[in-house]
Amino acid sequence: MTIIRYLKSCLPSVVRCLSLQKKPNIRNMSSTARGLRPASVVILHRSLTPAFEKFCQANSGPLPLLGRSEPGQWTLPTLDTAPDTRTRSLQFHKYESGARTGSLASLEEHSEQLKDMVTFFLDCSFSPEGALEKVGVPRRDPAGHSHVGAYKTAVPCVHVAGFCCPLVVTMRPIPKDKLERLVQVSCSMAGEQGQPIHIGDPELLGIKDLSKPDYGDPLVCQPGDVPVFWPSPLTSLEAVISCRTPLAFTSAPGCTVMTDLKDMEAPARCSTPEGIPEVHLISQNPLHYSITSASAAQKIRELETIIAVDPGNRGIGHLLCKDELLRASLSLSHAHSVLITTGFPTHFKHEPPEETDGPPGAVALATFLQALEKGVSMIVDQRALSLFEKLVEEAVEQGVLKTQTPILTYQGGSAEAAQAFLCENRDPTSPRFDHLVAIERTGRAADGNYYNARKMNIKHLVDPIDDLFLAAQKIPGISSTGVGDGGNELGMGKVKEAVKSHIRNGDVIACDVEADFAVIAGVSNWGGYALACALYILNSCEVHGRYLRKAVGPSRAPGEQSWTQALPSITKEEKMLGILVRHEVRSGVSGNVGMEVDGLPFHGTHTQIIQKLVDVTMVSM
Repeated sequence: MTIIRYLKSCLPSVVRCLSLQKKPNIRNMSSTARGLRPASVVILHRSLTPAFEKFCQANSGPLPLLGRSEPGQWTLPTLDTAPDTRTRSLQFHKYESGARTGSLASLEEHSEQLKDMVTFFLDCSFSPEGALEKVGVPRRDPAGHSHVGAYKTAVPCVHVAGFCCPLVVTMRPIPKDKLERLVQVSCSMAGEQGQPIHIGDPELLGIKDLSKPDYGDPLVCQPGDVPVFWPSPLTSLEAVISCRTPLAFTSAPGCTVMTDLKDMEAPARCSTPEGIPEVHLISQNPLHYSITSASAAQKIRELETIIAVDPGNRGIGHLLCKDELLRASLSLSHAHSVLITTGFPTHFKHEPPEETDGPPGAVALATFLQALEKGVSMIVDQRALSLFEKLVEEAVEQGVLKTQTPILTYQGGSAEAAQAFLCENRDPTSPRFDHLVAIERTGRAADGNYYNARKMNIKHLVDPIDDLFLAAQKIPGISSTGVGDGGNELGMGKVKEAVKSHIRNGDVIACDVEADFAVIAGVSNWGGYALACALYILNSCEVHGRYLRKAVGPSRAPGEQSWTQALPSITKEEKMLGILVRHEVRSGVSGNVGMEVDGLPFHGTHTQIIQKLVDVTMVSM
């Protein structure tokens, strides 16, 4: 039984009264009509019924469809004692061929047309005000005398037949220290409908000015507030406009029908780890928070613990920062185009001088990013370009990597050159990549040189890819992650003081260039594997998935087959290491050409870590 068929079976006593709200106070309205729930109304010609139902089902976040009438049954057949809604005080908007042509207090003059029309009821029961009160945030009224403002976004709803419109959202300013608690309470009160679809900079939604809503009046953000956005049923007005039907009606913004339809959500599930949201800051410029479930976050913390094993006794435990893997993977989950760099030429007396730590982790991450349909490129030293082209080509041939990924080089020269490389047409408002990742990549020290763990300067073998990470710090919209196991890798500048204090030769070799997120691992490859696994966990999480897609479009099935196949595995990583060995790439610590990384045998040490990561990842969410 589909949900719409089930809802239709509930409809015989749906409409009990009508309400014209002077202020957007659904909580108070509910208290005066206990057990009833408000709904907005859309009235369309019967021929559009299948398309609009499908449109609502495809965009259930902004358009939570409670049910619909039969054609012409505006008051519904069992409500003989109820007042005729065509003559009551509810305000309606009238649309003709996609244009609003009037506001009406009555539809009586359109009785004949209504005989061929169907009424849809969209749930309007959720309002953030109840959650605000619970967490102790004072209620703020809009600047004018209308309802709280709503904004058209640049986020498209899923197109169905003639219905094609942008998502409309409503916003509440929330003090930063109340943010996570507010989101948790909001979700516990209303289930999915209470979950925000964006937290942070409104321009990420295409909203240019919060003081100029498309509907209603604005709420003013105070210093320390964070804008939080929820999907709005006013999206239905844009849908009606988009279909350009000859005649349609909607309830006006702020006006609702009261119904006794039962809540089809199950808010109680938000009390379980699968439903409780965690909120994490992933970018300061632009301001951007992400959401995932507590259970998904805990799994990623388990991954972080697994890779933090220190087989070389280097003291990496002193470098660890809690939840760096979680925040890095959340940021990557939001990214559209990722640039990955690797390559540490520690064996400067050999050809090639690269080591076996780095490339496998980079390829593993690239593989999973491809499965998520993100843009992926790699950037390496010019002198190593031919080697990496062969490595990638053979990785594709052996099924380690799905498709070829572009391999770039950068020899730099200035901050301007770095910005030009990262941005389309040198325009810092149009970055080519929105996340840079370094996995076991040589990092520049404070004196401008590049050192291996033994304090040997290998600057002559290294291109200034560090400059791209420095430039990214000044370009809004580009985040960065560094993965390292010794403190001299690109991105480890974030923990350089700990490196200087606790890592052998740290006062000399510590990388001075920081990344936004520093993922520390016993072997850097493990960090690449863990990022891929964390992305699987996040994209299998319903809470995070809904946030990513802004509550429009269908949810992706947890653990899609392509994702599962793209995860790191012992078989694939053995193949990748075998490719490196055939090209005489050496182990980092021992210098051996063989099936080992950082002097540790693949079979045994590395296979155990890979299996542990996959086991945690694949446990049912």
